[in-house]
Amino acid sequence: MTGTRARRIGLYRDLRRRYRPDRRTFERLVAEVLETLPATFRDKLSNVAVVAVEWPTQSEVSEVGLSPGEDDLLGVYHGTPYGDRGVNYHLAVPDRITIYRGPILASCRTEAEVRAEIRATVLHEIGHYFGLSDDELP
Repeated sequence: MTGTRARRIGLYRDLRRRYRPDRRTFERLVAEVLETLPATFRDKLSNVAVVAVEWPTQSEVSEVGLSPGEDDLLGVYHGTPYGDRGVNYHLAVPDRITIYRGPILASCRTEAEVRAEIRATVLHEIGHYFGLSDDELP
């Protein structure tokens, strides 16, 4: 077997061993993280939708300051942070926390890694919901 063929077969086998939940399972993992939040935080999540999508769009990547083609955007928060909502905040479109399945799965090999990355990403974006900046978040 040539070195090139062996390398291709090795890559294929490596990919087959990686944990790759389908979209429904991935969404369930995101929901599990939300359910494990302490009640003091969970109760303050209002008018916010948490969704899972496959990949960020190029405009979403550019919006957060990444170069086109970078695929390490794992999640993003769009909306009015909880502390900035005043008396005029009513009848507003829900804020949105988007978790990107593709980049998370691309960066993880095992189920434990996927679960940990989902948790870290969801908590990071909830931090933005509560008004924390990237510098204040782990």
